[in-house]
Amino acid sequence: MKTFRFLEDLVRADWSRPSVVTLVLANLVPVFGVLVLGWETFPLLFLFWAENLIIGAFNVLKMFLASPGSVWSWAGKLLYIPFFCCHYGIFTYGHGFFLIWAFGGGMKGDAVWPGPADFWQFAQDYHCGWALLALAVSHAVSFATNYVSSGEYKRAEVTQLMGQPYSRVIVMQITIVAGAMAMDKFHSPPVALLVLVALKIVMDLAGHLRERRKFAGELPPSEGPLD
Repeated sequence: MKTFRFLEDLVRADWSRPSVVTLVLANLVPVFGVLVLGWETFPLLFLFWAENLIIGAFNVLKMFLASPGSVWSWAGKLLYIPFFCCHYGIFTYGHGFFLIWAFGGGMKGDAVWPGPADFWQFAQDYHCGWALLALAVSHAVSFATNYVSSGEYKRAEVTQLMGQPYSRVIVMQITIVAGAMAMDKFHSPPVALLVLVALKIVMDLAGHLRERRKFAGELPPSEGPLD
C-alpha cells in the first residue's frame, strides 16, 4: 500500500520544483566521493548521519515560525523548542557514537566518547564539507520555497513538527545501516555503495513529496513523511 502511495507521489510530483531538483542534485554529490575519493562504507554513513544535524537545525527554524498568529503556539515554543534540541541532540549523538564504533573503527587513542571536535575531524578527514554544504543548500531551498514562500508555516503545528524528523531519521538510517552492514562484508564495492546512494535518494524523495502533501492538507496530520 505504501509503495503505491509513493508511486502516486512520483507521478504527481512537480519535477521542476526547485526543492525536488536540489534534493536530487545534492544527493548525487556523494557519487563523487565514492568514485573519485574512494569512499567506503563509513564516510558515506557519516555523511548521511551529519545530514541529521542539518535536518534538526531547520526543524528548529520551522518550529519557531510555525503558526505565527497563535498566542498559545508562541507560549508552547518556549517549552518545545528547548526540549527538542536536547532530546534530538542526545538521539543524534547516540546514533553518531554507534556509527563510529560499528563502522569507523572506534576512537583513536584512549578516547571513548567523541566530542564536537572529533566529529569535525572526521568530516575533514573524509572531505565531507562540500557534500554537507550541498545537503544544507538543498534543505535551505526547501525551507525557503515550500515552508516559507508557500505558506506551509501558517498551517504547521509545533507539536507535530517536534516529532517529524524522527520518523525520517529512524526509517532512513535503519534501512541504510542494514544495507551498509551487508555491503561491508564485501569490502564496500563502489557499485554497492552507489546503490546505497540511490536508495537514499528514493527514500528522501518519498519523505519530501509526502511532507508537501501533508502540509497541503491531502494527508492526515498524524501521517509522517515516511508513514
